[in-house]
Amino acid sequence: MAGRSILITGCSSGIGHDAAHGLRARGWRVFAACRKAEDCARLQAEGFDSPRLDYQDEHSIEAALAEVLDATGGRLDALFNNGAFASPGLLEDLPRAALREIFEANLFGWHDLTRRVIPAMRAQGRGRIVQCSSVLGLVAIGWRGAYVSSKFALEGLTDTLRIEMRGTGIHVCLIEPGPVTSKIRENAIPQFERWIDWENAPRAEEYRTRMIPRLYSEYAPDRFELPPAAVTKRLVHAVESPRPRPRYYVTTPTYLMGTLRRLLPTSALDWLIAKG
Repeated sequence: MAGRSILITGCSSGIGHDAAHGLRARGWRVFAACRKAEDCARLQAEGFDSPRLDYQDEHSIEAALAEVLDATGGRLDALFNNGAFASPGLLEDLPRAALREIFEANLFGWHDLTRRVIPAMRAQGRGRIVQCSSVLGLVAIGWRGAYVSSKFALEGLTDTLRIEMRGTGIHVCLIEPGPVTSKIRENAIPQFERWIDWENAPRAEEYRTRMIPRLYSEYAPDRFELPPAAVTKRLVHAVESPRPRPRYYVTTPTYLMGTLRRLLPTSALDWLIAKG
């Protein structure tokens, strides 16, 4: 992989951080992008090229990619769209502005960056675009409607792009993790506090007994939780294999839900998910 370059977003922690280190160890030149300047500085101290890229800021997307392409002479072998956040709460309590904001960060910004990358890949005759989706892009669960809807939309966007890029030399893949160690719950707390007036919600008691304890309690790993390296392993195949797969499942819940979605009637799957 000598000489190959990849732009990875959301590298401040979790999946993106592990992917940046994992790909660099395999000889890739990694551009490890972060939303915050202080995280970029930390990664630069670790020896990475680290452009600041905020999916909600079109100018930062344009500037970050310009920085990458200037450094590589206009080439980019792979893009791993990864940075995203969750905005928990019941959909009936979620204001329009909250949904608009999460789609800007989890979908529209990804699309913007991807569109800007495609011309460079087309010019070189090849490339890999890998999108980090979720098991929640396959099935929905309650209290996470904003995140679920952004990932369902990402699945459709990516499936369409994969079909449209067929025959161009540009391969498009989805990675669909279940529970992976990350800061997504910690990072979701400010979103919840900003958007959800739970104490005055019609179902305040459900918030008090179900969501608040889970959101604010001391972190305890899910029994099926895997480290971020499990995602990096799939990413390596997606960007290095001569024949990458359209989809990569990660963790037992993704395999289970992917199977049940195909086998069960919708009402039965709803019942099963509601039981937890």
